Amino acid sequence: MDLKEIRIHGRGGQGAVTSSQVLAIAAFFDGKKSQAFPYFGVERTGAPVEAFARISKEKIFVRQHVYEPDFVLVLDSSLVNAVDVTKGLKKNGFIIVNSNKNQEEIGLKGFKIHCIDITKTALEIIGKPFVNIAALGAFAGLSKEVSLEALGKAIDQRFAGNPRIADLNKKACAKLFEEAAKLKK
Repeated sequence: MDLKEIRIHGRGGQGAVTSSQVLAIAAFFDGKKSQAFPYFGVERTGAPVEAFARISKEKIFVRQHVYEPDFVLVLDSSLVNAVDVTKGLKKNGFIIVNSNKNQEEIGLKGFKIHCIDITKTALEIIGKPFVNIAALGAFAGLSKEVSLEALGKAIDQRFAGNPRIADLNKKACAKLFEEAAKLKK
């Protein structure tokens, strides 16, 4: 089975759950099967939150927490010191950390880490530090699990009531997709 599992770390109010949903919708637009679901601990703004997505070419029968993700997205680099973002990461997996620092500076060693300044791109394009959807562009560029076109369709669907916000998020995704694709080479 080609099942890929993604864990997204964020803080309450940062949109980790929304990003997992948009990722699952993008996978669907690419003709894949998908799931998205959250895991809440203390449900308050700023508290650590996890959201998950699964993507497969085949029907997904798994209905449990993601214990061994293939990929991890960290929307807030301060979470690296608050929770174990590397827990269970598969051997060939990787982590994307929203940070303007490098792997050593954020304190993660021994894993395939990609530090990408998603906040900078979000501020430049969206005008606010809304990183949850923009991070999906970096994920798509590195993983190739979803296409940029499908991601755009998913963003349009999620933000159907606000096409301006959808367009800004698609632009941020496209920029980060290109940046991330260069990192893979």
